Amino acid sequence: MERVDVYLEPVRAFLFELGAFVPRLGVAIVVMLLGILLAKAARFAIQRGLRAINFHILTKRSGMDSFLKKGGTLIDTVDLFGLLAYWLVILIALVVAFNGLGLTHVTELLGRVMWFVPKVIVALLILAFGAYFARFVANAVYTYCENAGIRDGDSLSRLARYAIMAFVVMIALDQMEVGGTIIRDAFLIVLGGIVLAIALAFGLGGREWAAARLEEWWPTSKRDKIP
Repeated sequence: MERVDVYLEPVRAFLFELGAFVPRLGVAIVVMLLGILLAKAARFAIQRGLRAINFHILTKRSGMDSFLKKGGTLIDTVDLFGLLAYWLVILIALVVAFNGLGLTHVTELLGRVMWFVPKVIVALLILAFGAYFARFVANAVYTYCENAGIRDGDSLSRLARYAIMAFVVMIALDQMEVGGTIIRDAFLIVLGGIVLAIALAFGLGGREWAAARLEEWWPTSKRDKIP
């Protein structure tokens, strides 16, 4: 009889663990089902809310929607925000479910991913408004050059747009904590190299072109009047 009890002890322990695990598994499944429903509701609310405030017009004019289409995606920026909100809610539900099951290591990993999603959302907002502002400044520079009779208005407008977008991208990457000081240092090195190359081009090979542009933008008669 004692031998039978010894053999049955592991079975009893397994059944005890199984009896304690099944309710927790049921709660985790219920949490996931509710999470899926809330995620769909959040995606629908985000997309409808952003379109209600005409945010899709801003992203279209900023060029983000065309950039996504060139990348092969069939969604626009508003749909991307809705998708990020959907997965944020799903990750929260997964964290709650796995935490209830006692899987702490999986919970820690999902928690890190979950906290990264809001940073991506903020970075996309920065890119959307930054790209729109860059295009607005480029159009303003081009219009001013056209009205002032400056022939290189298109080049100047592009230069202004690319310069603003470089800063915006750097801010977005810093928001996501991607690259850190390496990105900033690389950007400063590239910017310094571009400025040096332009300075050498003007100083060595482009003196006549620079003199012609300076004479066009600021005639000698105006400079002579300055005391």
